Amino acid sequence: MSELGRAIVFLGVLLVVVGAVILLLGRTGIPIGRLPGDITYSGKHTTFYFPIVTCIVISVVLSVISWLFQHFRR
Repeated sequence: MSELGRAIVFLGVLLVVVGAVILLLGRTGIPIGRLPGDITYSGKHTTFYFPIVTCIVISVVLSVISWLFQHFRR
């Protein structure tokens, strides 16, 4: 049961770190979430926003970080 507790604490700390990074990126002026190619539809009473390019960029960055971590761990 203590392993589950440690995993939950680790995930909580990870979420706090990711949130802090996102806040800092927002203050630097980097347009994360508003990149060219992100889909935005504004109707009369509704707005739909899907950050497809932002998702792809974040996925590539996380994949490279994961690959580097595994590569140097060997």
